[in-house]
Amino acid sequence: MIAVRVPGSSANLGPGFDAFAAALALHLELEVRETGTFAFHTDLHVARDRRNLAVRAFARLHEPDRFEFRMRSSIPLAGGLGSSGAACVAGLLAADRVLGGGSDLLAHAIAMEGHPDNVAASLLGGVTVYVGGRAARLEPPEDLAAILVVPRTAVRTSAARAALPPTVPLGDAAANSGHAALLALGLERGDLDLVAAGLRDRIHQPYRAHLYPQSAALLERAPALGALGATISGAGPTVLVWVRAEAAPGVRAALEHETDGWAKVLPAGFEPRGAQVLSG
Repeated sequence: MIAVRVPGSSANLGPGFDAFAAALALHLELEVRETGTFAFHTDLHVARDRRNLAVRAFARLHEPDRFEFRMRSSIPLAGGLGSSGAACVAGLLAADRVLGGGSDLLAHAIAMEGHPDNVAASLLGGVTVYVGGRAARLEPPEDLAAILVVPRTAVRTSAARAALPPTVPLGDAAANSGHAALLALGLERGDLDLVAAGLRDRIHQPYRAHLYPQSAALLERAPALGALGATISGAGPTVLVWVRAEAAPGVRAALEHETDGWAKVLPAGFEPRGAQVLSG
């Protein structure tokens, strides 16, 4: 029996559109056992046959017909927290273990998922930057915490993508480049003031704000609630709230009051560990 554990993720991280992502302390676990027949067991509202994303990922490397799969997950299935990327990585990692290792898991995951940011973070852990075929990893500072605000109403990723313009003003692109650099420097140095300065975005969040107005308003309100700042997680509408660890309990209480009736507040730290083989 092979068991793997994969973290969820939050992509974009403000200015790092389609490049930056962070692994989160929400996890998907997949157990795979060779029994001679195919079966899939889960309490999640996902496909329980060969259409399941984890099974399809497994099948890229190894025929699944003789295996029984069992999946558990604390990652919300909607909202931009990388549940599909985690399932993809889990299936690939399990199949690679069956084969004895050596597969290019990131390349396979990107080919399946289409977006490198989420799968890079789930595979490598920490904060990742994927550009031009290369992934780099940053260690999240120990005194940096994360809180998630998950709205009850989901937004289709296709609608979020359609809301983006084909081009953006040069000044906005330049501003995002600067803020992304500040964010990366702040994370590398453990300077949370720089992290806070680097969370601003001008090329995707403003164009999607009409799809999730309450989430968009929270981006502006977050510093007043005691946070370093906030970013939309992936295509949204979940909000990733960045906070100093010692301030997290107070900020969480403030967020629960602020979002009462329209969202769930989840503590979910930044996860330094990527995908792991737990047994097998």
